[in-house]
Amino acid sequence: QVQLVESGGGLVQAGGSLRLSCAASGRTLSSYYMGWFRQAPGKEREFVAAITRSGGTTDYADSVKGRFTISTDNAKNVVYLQMNSLKPEDSAVYYCTADENYRDYKLRRPNAMDYWGKGTLVTVSS
Repeated sequence: QVQLVESGGGLVQAGGSLRLSCAASGRTLSSYYMGWFRQAPGKEREFVAAITRSGGTTDYADSVKGRFTISTDNAKNVVYLQMNSLKPEDSAVYYCTADENYRDYKLRRPNAMDYWGKGTLVTVSS
C-alpha cells in the first residue's frame, strides 16, 4: 500500500510560480514510477508529467512542456512539480500518482494508475 500526500497548491497570478510536493509513504518510492495528473472543473483528468525511478527520464504533456519540471528525491520519498510561467488554464486540482508501469504514463491512462493522492488545488488568476 502506498499513501500519497500533495502540498504546495494555492492562488498565484498569471506568470507566477508554484512548487508542488508529493510525500509518499508505505513503500519506497523506488518501487514505483511517479507522476502528476490534473483536473479542472468540468473536465476530465489529464496527464501532466511523469518520471522514471532513476529520475533519468521525464515526460510532459505538450501544454506544460518547457514550463513545468518534475523531479524526485528518493531519499526523502518526495516528488516535486515545479511550475513556472503559470497560466489561468493551468488552474486545476493536481494529483500525485504512483504506478508500477511507466507505459501507463506514456499512454496517458489515468484509470490505470495504482495509487492517487487526494489532490492540491492550484488557482491561477489573470
